[in-house]
Amino acid sequence: MDAATLTYDSLRFGEIEDFPETSEPVWILGKQFSALTEKDEILADVTSRLWFTYRKNFQPIGGTGPTSDTGWGCMLRCGQMILGQALICRHLGRDWRWSPGQRQRAEYISILNAFIDKKDSYYSIHQIAQMGVGEGKSIGQWYGPNTVAQVLKKLAVFDSWSRLAVHVAMDNTVVIEEIKRLCMPWLDFDRGACAVSEEPREMNGDLEGACALTGEETALWKPLVLLIPLRLGLSDINEAYIEPLKQCFMMPQSLGVIGGKPNSAHFFIGFVGDELIYLDPHTTQPAVDPTEDGQFPDDSYHCQHPPCRMHICELDPSIAAGFFCQTEDDFDEWCAQIRKVSNCRGLPMFELVDSQPSHLITADVLNLTPDFLDSDRLARFFDSEDEEFEILSL
Repeated sequence: MDAATLTYDSLRFGEIEDFPETSEPVWILGKQFSALTEKDEILADVTSRLWFTYRKNFQPIGGTGPTSDTGWGCMLRCGQMILGQALICRHLGRDWRWSPGQRQRAEYISILNAFIDKKDSYYSIHQIAQMGVGEGKSIGQWYGPNTVAQVLKKLAVFDSWSRLAVHVAMDNTVVIEEIKRLCMPWLDFDRGACAVSEEPREMNGDLEGACALTGEETALWKPLVLLIPLRLGLSDINEAYIEPLKQCFMMPQSLGVIGGKPNSAHFFIGFVGDELIYLDPHTTQPAVDPTEDGQFPDDSYHCQHPPCRMHICELDPSIAAGFFCQTEDDFDEWCAQIRKVSNCRGLPMFELVDSQPSHLITADVLNLTPDFLDSDRLARFFDSEDEEFEILSL
């Protein structure tokens, strides 16, 4: 039977390889388990992750487009899974567990509704596919990890309930100052990290200045979803990146990794030994509609069999790693862990720097459109008229 057209029931009741009996630790999204004594806990944790798969018989995308994403939507579904994990952490916490057959919490229902296969859901297959057109991808075309990361960043702007700050780190570089500007936009970094901007500035149609926010909101920062598209080799993963990749799954901020094999995407949530643990979207299930009271059958949104595994050397080198930082302290801790990992064996997967070099400024950093990239404006940004700048258009 073709894996792309397996039914949920055939996966649920078919022959699924059980979790290995091994003394090596099992790491799943920052949590450590024992395969010998905590197998039930491992399966409960995996089952509690949102599992988004191919669906069929949903509303036509764009009104006249496809009614199923079988064969082309696997990376889009993996993007949904990594963002779904971020929303779980944001609203329910990493230790939340799904209880099948019971009335679910309102926050959980709101999260799941954001991914339902309808055109007006924040992160539906409809929204991702249509937003991808702006990234040069036609509806029905396969996405890579970077494309889906960019699309999720754009869609998160409209999710006023979650108020996520989604940052896509490009060129294998994470710039700390960029992220803190994004997560604390009401602070005036040019006058010092503790200075509050006197006037609100409009970003994405919303007032983001201090006067538009409550005291509690200005004391915190917008929860961060950090997505880092990476290439860890040419045609195969460079073995020097294996240990740093494993370390990512061991961090409490981990959201997992999206990637897989060429034209076959998976959502990787952890590892045991040299095997990656992942959720596979290549299962076609019927679209689900909520009931009148807002609840709906959600069994098919949770993988209730042992997760799939593959040897880490089989991983396609093109991936995107994800991390979630609820608070600034979480982010600072993540930075410290990354610096520590960079000093361990293996090659660093990406570079962590405090600030963008002054001679290399992008339009994205300045929050400017190309029309505003003039020398006077840049001089005001640096408070210097004789500085030379190199502008990169994104």
